Amino acid sequence: MIQNLEPKISNEKVDALRDALNAALVGKADVVEMVIACILAQGHLLFDDLPGLGKTTLAKAIASAIGGNFARVQCTPDLLPTDISGFNVFNQKLQEFQFRPGPVFSDLLLADEINRATPRTQSSLFEAMAEWQVTLDNQTMPLAKTFLVLATQNPTESHGVFPLPEAQLDRFAIKLSIGYPSRLNEIQMLADKVGDTGDAVEPQPVLTLDELEKFQKEVVGIKVSENVRGYLVDLAAVTRDHDEVDTGLSPRGLIIWQRMAQAWAWMRGQEFVTPDDIQTVAKPVLRLRISSRKIDADRIIDEVIDSVKVPGL
Repeated sequence: MIQNLEPKISNEKVDALRDALNAALVGKADVVEMVIACILAQGHLLFDDLPGLGKTTLAKAIASAIGGNFARVQCTPDLLPTDISGFNVFNQKLQEFQFRPGPVFSDLLLADEINRATPRTQSSLFEAMAEWQVTLDNQTMPLAKTFLVLATQNPTESHGVFPLPEAQLDRFAIKLSIGYPSRLNEIQMLADKVGDTGDAVEPQPVLTLDELEKFQKEVVGIKVSENVRGYLVDLAAVTRDHDEVDTGLSPRGLIIWQRMAQAWAWMRGQEFVTPDDIQTVAKPVLRLRISSRKIDADRIIDEVIDSVKVPGL
């Protein structure tokens, strides 16, 4: 969990996005901050959490806030790859095949309980998440430039699930857990539901896709000095050599770590990335990528951070 958040950048659009997401997920400002950073870094997000904690509500709020096209897939063992990517159907009237796009052709795709889908179906998202395109019958079709996958999985269930392989996990930018709300927030939630008919009002867009794309390009422009790049590479090397780590950080994971740090720096109004930014986003990034025989991955991540000398700027 992220602690001691620094002052936020004064950006009317980002503030409105922050307010919209905090309204959907009350009392979880730290989670919302990291979600926004992930969106700005153009990364995909995995929620590893118990059911009923607001994952779907947050995903819908994100889609509504950015004015994007939202699609949801409830993953089950009988789900086919074409149920996600789409398929060609023969039109007898026109005597030709026509493509019917699947839910992956959206701005935000919620893959609910992704680990209930078979490995074959999970693999249908590989190309989409890494290259922002889909290839079907030798035809490659581009996805939206702001395409984002938000996936959920329940960590407590073991029956009828297919654990995500490292290749799938490495395509996500970060992994987050929402956790239970505080006592006061749950009391307020119950008060808000008194007399609730269940007819939720859809939030109004606070950010256009064009504005989001502009912010994402600005994030890429945040400077990363040679010292900080070296710091990242040294940290990655420690994950690969750690005695308790089976699989360390990949080059792709290293690039994602830098991009998340750039997004965090941008949100703080900085022109360059600092070692503090690297450390702040370390756990959400590395929890996905450090395969360990030990349960306490956060302890290993702390050891990795502590083992590398912080460089000067």
